[in-house]
Amino acid sequence: MTERHEKEQNTSLDTGVTDFILLGLAHPSSLRALLFLVFFSIYILTQLGNLLILFTVWADPKLHTRPMYILLGVLSFLDMWLSSVIVPRLILDFTPVSKSIPFGGCVAQLYFFHFLGSTQCFLYTLMAYDRYLAICQPLRYSVLMNGRLCTLLVSGAWVAGSIHGSIQATLTFRLPYCGPNQVDYFFCDIPAVLRLACADTTINELVTFVDIGVVAASCFMLILLSYANIVHAILKIRTADGRRRAFSTCGSHLTVVTVYYVPCIFIYLRAGSKSPLDGTVAVFYTVVTPLLNPLIYTLRNQEVKSALKRITAGRASVKENK
Repeated sequence: MTERHEKEQNTSLDTGVTDFILLGLAHPSSLRALLFLVFFSIYILTQLGNLLILFTVWADPKLHTRPMYILLGVLSFLDMWLSSVIVPRLILDFTPVSKSIPFGGCVAQLYFFHFLGSTQCFLYTLMAYDRYLAICQPLRYSVLMNGRLCTLLVSGAWVAGSIHGSIQATLTFRLPYCGPNQVDYFFCDIPAVLRLACADTTINELVTFVDIGVVAASCFMLILLSYANIVHAILKIRTADGRRRAFSTCGSHLTVVTVYYVPCIFIYLRAGSKSPLDGTVAVFYTVVTPLLNPLIYTLRNQEVKSALKRITAGRASVKENK
């Protein structure tokens, strides 16, 4: 009798859902082939662009020992994995392949998205702080920011991101899911999955609001504060060309940061929202930002372009010697 009672109790605590169906982005069927090509091209360009930055920072001795480029290399690595967690699954939505994802796969996708996404959030803040020290405290920069300290800060960002992802995945999937199993989104994310829970989600929404929305907003404010000080320092530059180049660099960095943070804040500060715009907004920080990063940080960075030329010239000279 006791064994039977325990079995019934365990069954009631277990989820009734074994998989989820991702409904994806709403789109006209006539555009399916075009959207497949667009997102497939974005994914390939994202991987190639970030791989190019990783290779350049690793291969050039002038770059891979400097904190700014250590951070840039880590950002490229994060972008490659974050894009791989989301975009391939999104691409499948535009094919006849089944849209179902196993329960465990949904857990893994949510965990890795929030692990990598929050690590990137912290990394953007570190990059802004690094630029602030380089421009506003140039004489003390080598003391305040060196390779060892940079490595420690990056390690801290990874650990904090892992803890964040674990908390969010655990809180989300400790709830019972007894059906329906259709996720009205293009990947397993907290707000969309919580709508399917067969229990009160008030605590989850509160934790999401604080742990994601408030943290993201705080990081964004710290970045804006860093760049406000940077702009103040730039205005003191005497030459117009120097000011123009500095503003151009800061402007491009702020563009990437804004495209990443504003949609995040929009979605996670409204955890209970059911707006159809949420999926479209999420495309910006899951698909567009990983593509923009290599373009912004390579095409608008003279040192990276010079490093690419040195590597190319070095390979050409080796071939000539052979």
